[in-house]
Amino acid sequence: MTSERGSSDVAGLEALYPFLYSDSGDLDKVLAQVRQSTVDKAHEIIALRRDVCASNGERLLACAGELALAFASGGRLLAFGNGGSSTDAQELASLFLSPAGDARPLPAFGLTNDIAVVTALSNDIGFDVVFARQLGAFGRAGDIAVGLSTSGNSANLLRAFDEAARRGMLTIGISGYDGGKMAELDTIDYLFVVPSPSVHRIQEAQTTLYHALWELTLAALAAQKSGPREPGTSSRPSLNTRG
Repeated sequence: MTSERGSSDVAGLEALYPFLYSDSGDLDKVLAQVRQSTVDKAHEIIALRRDVCASNGERLLACAGELALAFASGGRLLAFGNGGSSTDAQELASLFLSPAGDARPLPAFGLTNDIAVVTALSNDIGFDVVFARQLGAFGRAGDIAVGLSTSGNSANLLRAFDEAARRGMLTIGISGYDGGKMAELDTIDYLFVVPSPSVHRIQEAQTTLYHALWELTLAALAAQKSGPREPGTSSRPSLNTRG
């Protein structure tokens, strides 16, 4: 007998890939369904990326300006996330640290890179502290903490943002759905939410978002180098960064 969970999983897959569950023996018809499914998903992610850009463009510019100021003052970026978001956090860090071409490398690290530390903290204390403890050890005022999540509800991210804020770090959250519990925190300086019910589309759009943030940060650093900020002006924008 198929379990309720198993039935739900199958139903979810069938909704995503109906052609896999088609009773049709017509190969051309199945290939047409595959083609249409691919086109539909491409249109969906393009539209989502446009929406995210339209709703977050000004705040991305403001955030990049603060990132540039932090890096120019000797700050380092510490990125973290779970599962697929861990992979994105590692890519984000490597994007800043080891960019392609002639782009300027910037100090950035992924907090899931050292599996010995992650497993030790998980085993000896608890998984909720795997990022907060590392930020407590390595983070300092002026550094940058970037946490990625699809749901925005990961307990270890919430604790990490609290720890980062206590240490005077610039905090940036990237979430999906409606922002989850991350949207309720007052310890995140910039929260970017990808409003979609699909984990696949969320992570695709989040990748675009942090690539744009990286490019904007490099541009802001170049602008700072060519024209220093006016004396007496604040390094923090006055706009509401939480949106």
